[in-house]
Amino acid sequence: MKNNKLFLSLVTSLLFVTVGCNDEFLETEPTQFITQEQLEAASVNNPDLIRGSVAGIYSLMFETGTGGTTGHNDFGQKGIDIWTDMLSGDMALSQNTYNWYRNHVDYQASTDFTRNECYIPWRYYYRIIRSTNIVIDALGGNDATPNTDEKKWLMGQAKALRAYAYFYLAQLYTREYNATQEVLPIYTASDQSAGRPKSTGAEVYAVIIDDLNDAISLLSNFNRTNKTQINQYVAKGLLAYAYGAMGNNDQVFTLTQDIITNGGFTLTTQAQLLGGFNDVNTASWMWGVDLTTNQGLDLISWWGQMDLYTYSYQWAGDRKSIDRALWDSMPATDVRKGQFTAASGYRPVNKFYDPARVIGGQRVITTDYLYMRVDEFYLLHAEAAAKTGRETQAKAILTQLLTSRNSNIGYISTLTGAALTDEIYKQTKIELWGEGKSYLAMKRNRATINRGSNHLFQAGVAVPYNDVKLLFKIPQAEILNNIYIQDQN
Repeated sequence: MKNNKLFLSLVTSLLFVTVGCNDEFLETEPTQFITQEQLEAASVNNPDLIRGSVAGIYSLMFETGTGGTTGHNDFGQKGIDIWTDMLSGDMALSQNTYNWYRNHVDYQASTDFTRNECYIPWRYYYRIIRSTNIVIDALGGNDATPNTDEKKWLMGQAKALRAYAYFYLAQLYTREYNATQEVLPIYTASDQSAGRPKSTGAEVYAVIIDDLNDAISLLSNFNRTNKTQINQYVAKGLLAYAYGAMGNNDQVFTLTQDIITNGGFTLTTQAQLLGGFNDVNTASWMWGVDLTTNQGLDLISWWGQMDLYTYSYQWAGDRKSIDRALWDSMPATDVRKGQFTAASGYRPVNKFYDPARVIGGQRVITTDYLYMRVDEFYLLHAEAAAKTGRETQAKAILTQLLTSRNSNIGYISTLTGAALTDEIYKQTKIELWGEGKSYLAMKRNRATINRGSNHLFQAGVAVPYNDVKLLFKIPQAEILNNIYIQDQN
């Protein structure tokens, strides 16, 4: 667990030297995948091959090194979740020994396009896109309607995963939704041998919206075998986030109401709020992955960065804590305040933990990954209701969520206007702390962050949501190798 800054710099340099002016600069296809041509030829008689390829895409979400480096902060979606939680200001780097996040929280990485922190998300999400395009092409292409339920479900999952990747790229690499600004290259076919120019925000979000609407339709009768797979309600959740980023709150209101009413998921209970967030079978979890010894994850993982009860940086000297001001804002009557303790330096020792509760104990990761839970959509529904003038509904749904969390919520009924939307935003930050959602909320609510006293870097510095320090730069590898892209967003 030594500091590998010099090694990472060397790796980065080698990456930039070895990429060429072809599809390699996107590092797009997982080695376990067969080619699109092989898939096309085989899919007629053997859908298992496509099913395996879709499963391979899901594995990219939690495998190490999927962002193209050997860094201990490069492990798929949950690695990016830590970065975004730190950028939002809700997660404090309160002790720094190994320097995996120092450049990030001090805004050095976000102002320097040569840093790995800029390269990792770009490479990871475009790998997802490339891989989904292979599957979609093998099933007949973007406009095709597969002729069996099995193939429809695979197409639906691939389109939802492609939309997921474009959504996060649009969030991370742009200041905010701007319909006319050119922001990202779009690839919707498996042939990505040539670079593409940037498309506008409207064009990128059109792909996201179209893909998710297609996915919802294709997955309408899909009964998934495990929560790693995207079903129609996960796709609706992703669509709600996309519409929220665009400011289309009426659509958010409708989608979140559907998820709450018809999705079949129940709110996280008071006991589960203090139960470790470690089991994908939890009834409130909509999307996650059941990690076992077969995946072989260890120190290089979300748990290896976040959990005191895992052999981890959280245990050994890189402390990730709740922002002290956010913790202070919670009343003693709120059970979620107990997820963190002053004695532990405000680390989430009672929110995320290996059930054995042996400090530094879990070596091979078997505690599960959470990507999405239904509680998010109670909060997003309340937010959309308040922003569209439905304040009675907003207060009702917020009260429903908070009843099992805080014994003193009578004040909710008195809130109106900005006070109501501010309270919903605050509750979103508290409820979803450490789950990778506060960055999205910060942008939707156009918030200004002001880090509390327990941040080692930039404490007390006010930074608005659209400041360049809060987004990722298009990486040097893309600028050098894509002739169509020469500037930042």
